[in-house]
Amino acid sequence: MRTLLIVLDETPEMLNAMRYAAIRAAKTGGNVEILAIISPEEFQHFMGVADVMRQEAREKIEAHFQIFKDRMEKREGITPKLAIREGDKVDCILNYIKENPHVGLLVLGAGTGKDGAGPIVTALTGRRLSELTIPLTIVPGSMTKEQIEAVT
Repeated sequence: MRTLLIVLDETPEMLNAMRYAAIRAAKTGGNVEILAIISPEEFQHFMGVADVMRQEAREKIEAHFQIFKDRMEKREGITPKLAIREGDKVDCILNYIKENPHVGLLVLGAGTGKDGAGPIVTALTGRRLSELTIPLTIVPGSMTKEQIEAVT
């Protein structure tokens, strides 16, 4: 059974990655894991304040995850798992894949704005592509739900 990995963030294109992964996993008998990454720059304060901020970030991630978990269970019958890491986003993704050999596919959503596909997609299709040990699927942010359903 193959596990599809997506990265949880607050970008609109993440929704396309999530939809694609859930539908694909449901059709192929796979699983979905959602990786949320907390950037360490968010906590460069006094130790006590940083700990409170870190806990608040985790609570926000877990609440965000619950929404997507409920949606995947209701629509696709898939119950995703959540992993939370702290550090550089690309490093965390690559390390998570290395540490979890059951992960067989990374699914990312590509941005549609003037800034390009997004920093993670740019890094993993550019200078850091050779570090990936699994296939990468990029779901364009401009795809509609119907288009995503048609290609999965």
